[in-house]
Amino acid sequence: MRKLLKYLKKYSFEAVLGPLFKLLEATFELIVPLVVAAIIDNGIRNSDKPYIIRMSLGLILLAAVGYACSVTAQFFAAKAATSFAAAVKKDLFKNIQSLSYEQIDNLGTTTLITRMTSDINQVQQGVNLTLRLLLRSPFVVFGAMVMAFTIDFHQALIFLVTIAVLSAVIFGIMLWGIPRYKKIQELVDGVLGLTRENLSGVRVIRAFDLEKSENENFKKKNEVLTKLQEYVGRISALMNPITYVILNLAIIILLKTSADKVYAGILTTGAVVALYNYMSQILVELVKLASLIITVTRSFACGNRIQLMLEEKGSMVDGTIDAKAVAISDDEPVVSFENVSMRYKGDGDNSLSGVTFTAKKGESIGIIGGTGSGKTTLINLIPRFYDAYEGVVKYKGKDVREYDSKSLREVIGVVPQKAMLFKGTIRDNLKWGNDKATDDEIWDAVNTAQATEVVKEKKGELSAEITQAGKNFSGGQKQRLTIARALVRKPEVLILDDSSSALDNMTDKRLRKAISELPYKPVTFIVSQRAASVRFCDRIIVLDDGRVDGIGTHEELLANSETYREIYESQFGKEAVNE
Repeated sequence: MRKLLKYLKKYSFEAVLGPLFKLLEATFELIVPLVVAAIIDNGIRNSDKPYIIRMSLGLILLAAVGYACSVTAQFFAAKAATSFAAAVKKDLFKNIQSLSYEQIDNLGTTTLITRMTSDINQVQQGVNLTLRLLLRSPFVVFGAMVMAFTIDFHQALIFLVTIAVLSAVIFGIMLWGIPRYKKIQELVDGVLGLTRENLSGVRVIRAFDLEKSENENFKKKNEVLTKLQEYVGRISALMNPITYVILNLAIIILLKTSADKVYAGILTTGAVVALYNYMSQILVELVKLASLIITVTRSFACGNRIQLMLEEKGSMVDGTIDAKAVAISDDEPVVSFENVSMRYKGDGDNSLSGVTFTAKKGESIGIIGGTGSGKTTLINLIPRFYDAYEGVVKYKGKDVREYDSKSLREVIGVVPQKAMLFKGTIRDNLKWGNDKATDDEIWDAVNTAQATEVVKEKKGELSAEITQAGKNFSGGQKQRLTIARALVRKPEVLILDDSSSALDNMTDKRLRKAISELPYKPVTFIVSQRAASVRFCDRIIVLDDGRVDGIGTHEELLANSETYREIYESQFGKEAVNE
């Protein structure tokens, strides 16, 4: 958590002024009991009304100045805390973006969301309260004790003992609570993960009538979290009553001993009232301090989790070569796999084994195979979303690990399996492919992607709004727009990962024809489970359980690959093979 404090350096001005104005407010607050004591001892005792009025006006002035200081302190503390949280969130998001797919898979989406949202919010609240109360509360407590010593030494010893006992209680509960609040946050991760899974898969849950079992599963996890929170809450809640009991006992002792001294003429009535007020101030401030410590305890637990995430560095080491600067002849391969194998972290077996092929400029490469055969794994190695376990993946004759990842991905257009659009306009979404693209270039990409009709039927066309996740578009429309987004980049390598599954055969055919006629002639990888989508490719790679079953044209594979023949027959019938 301490390492996160570097983010406050940019806002040190606000971080200093916040506590400073709080200390000024506390100083005026400590003067108030002395003024009240003077009114009682000098004004009321002597029936001096002008004196009482003057001192009462002084109390109003102290209140007004204290209020102004309090508002100013709140402003600077809030500004510092929110700016701090924004800076942490920015760096955390940037660091998450630098992580490899493998690391994100291992960490889990739910954990990352929790760090970015509830953890940072908790830390922000902790910083805000710390700037406002961490100095103020101890200052008032010890200031009240010092002021008590100026009034009566023996009575002030009651303050000293009270503060010592309360400090032991407060810090004892704090040390007990820190590890348990950390455990609570971990359990929150689990509950959020299950909730996210259930919400995203609600249709599947309903289709299989699993609402009851999922409710039970959620209930069990939530009960574990609830019981721990209740347990920690009960212990933490003891802080306030224990604090009140100790302080009220101290007040009883103070009033009893002070009354004896007043009777003996050692103390004045005003002095007793001042001592009582100072003890009340200690009560209020220690209650605030107790609440602050609970918040800070949780903030430390959350801050440590954020720090661990910030210290998580990307597992991939970037190269230095600019992919755009490398030129080759048309006869040389753009993409080549040399005996490539791939294994995901934690798996005992390879997802891909011994894959070897080359692809030249303008060629279309079909990749087909059953579910889990390794199709997506293969194409994920080209833009280096994952690194090969064995062998070498090359782009323009050089290992992809030698390239700067950003420049490598700028020359590759990827259309993932799940068509994802983001809230904004159609133009904004398509400019993800190239933020400098003109409307003419966008329309060219839209036409190639067979999405012209999709855009023109929307009010505003390119300025038409897209809702979150593109829910106001059908599956086929989203696929065509995501293809257009990749084409806006004018990539040298275009990867279509089962991205036409929601398109009808005629649209799919027109799409493939339009891509083949692109003037910049990209290498096109078409991943599909439909033979119709890949049968006219220059070459087709057939995968079976992570291994290459055959590479060739449609006709060659019908003759030589049993796996391809089975796929084709299952979709077109045995009669079609002999046609």
